Amino acid sequence: MGSKNKLKRFRDNESFPNVIQPARQEVLDGTFALRGTWSEHFGNANPIVLELGCGKGDYTLALARRNPGVNYIGVDIKGARIWRGAKTALEESLHNVAFLRSHIELIHLLFGPAEVAGIWITFPDPQIKYKRTKHRMTNPAFLERYRDILAPGGLIHLKTDSEFMHGYTLGLLHGLGWPIHYANHDIYRLDGAPPEATQIQTFYEKQYLERGKAITYLLFSLDSK
Repeated sequence: MGSKNKLKRFRDNESFPNVIQPARQEVLDGTFALRGTWSEHFGNANPIVLELGCGKGDYTLALARRNPGVNYIGVDIKGARIWRGAKTALEESLHNVAFLRSHIELIHLLFGPAEVAGIWITFPDPQIKYKRTKHRMTNPAFLERYRDILAPGGLIHLKTDSEFMHGYTLGLLHGLGWPIHYANHDIYRLDGAPPEATQIQTFYEKQYLERGKAITYLLFSLDSK
């Protein structure tokens, strides 16, 4: 993508009503106005579900189309990517969709306690090298941040083509004693996966499947140990 195209998308994002781009400092100093009041942005008290590392928002949009009574927020730091999802949501008049441009490690400062009903983590970078563990989106520090914002009974969905990420997270959950509700290392060959895990496919997921890669899925919660 050319720099001029990126700049145009950044300008568009500033005008899109469904794109929220808080300054990092206002998030850190606790003045981000939407924390704890996201229902006001949507104008209703419907449950809020996040897609973390949403990219172009394929999953966010698909979930929103299927569940109009749920509000979905795609979170990503890449503004040129979320532009695509935000523009599609506006074109389709999907009023239950928003996109938040920020770093995932600040998630506990972007949402209030128990404000989030569920979280989807779709095809994250597995950060395989040991020195990158702190950036892995299911490491213990991230899980604690998710726990801070999840309502009781809130579920986390991890869908990935990385057997490493699947195994790492599964082992971590077992070790920490968090409830695992469903685990599948090949959702298109083994039965039982929830429809939203198999009936929604991202652009990159389709490419993985064409190459014969297995898609894994975990469903877990952080309610009690």
